[in-house]
Amino acid sequence: MAKVIEIQEGINMQGAHDFYQQALHILEESKVEYMVGGGFALRLYTDIMRDTKDLDLFCKSGDCPRILKSFSDQGFETELTDPRWLAKVKLGEHFVDIIFNNPGNHCAVDDEWYKRAAKSELLGVNVRVIPAESLVWSKLYVQNRERYDGSDINHLILRYGEKMDWKWIWMHMETHWHLLLAQILSFQFVYPSDRDLVPKWLFDELLTRAREQYDMPTPIEKICRGPLIDQTQYAIDITEWQYKVVTMRSV
Repeated sequence: MAKVIEIQEGINMQGAHDFYQQALHILEESKVEYMVGGGFALRLYTDIMRDTKDLDLFCKSGDCPRILKSFSDQGFETELTDPRWLAKVKLGEHFVDIIFNNPGNHCAVDDEWYKRAAKSELLGVNVRVIPAESLVWSKLYVQNRERYDGSDINHLILRYGEKMDWKWIWMHMETHWHLLLAQILSFQFVYPSDRDLVPKWLFDELLTRAREQYDMPTPIEKICRGPLIDQTQYAIDITEWQYKVVTMRSV
């Protein structure tokens, strides 16, 4: 039986929950595939309950227009906030984020997400929730001044690490292995008694990469990968310090 996602109750949240429930029913009727993410997904995998200001829904980029049309046909305000990764559905002060990638264009939602998705129930509606591994993958790139998701990842490892498919995470993070190593070191610092939740083979591989990088020559071009994790704070590197911006996942 699928686990029910419990939600924070309260008078201030009732209007938001009614809106979320209505949105989920509209999606059910549209027959367009989607998955729930954000704070509700974190609740499923960690049991951490917190107020959420919005509902994060994930879909493939090709399905986003159909989802927006389903809502606009019902009188909701819709916008393509950022064609790289994000759209929104609004009703008054409440809104739903429709996410199909991330700003760096290296966490695109695809069929593999749906195959690995967890089944659950949210506000009386049967839903699919993005895989825990995808949640970790996407959150590894959220490291800006206004929002840093490292604690969410640490809680995911602590509460779900034994069930995590670490080979899947490694396959998707191998190019940007520095971010994964930094996160694992953070986890070990926060939870020294739970370090074995991260498999030793992965930690050993990451340490080997860290050592071997010094056997390689440094890049000829001045490269800054900062915009992959914060599109604002590293702007000066590109605009004034003559660093070349890198936004492709393959670099």
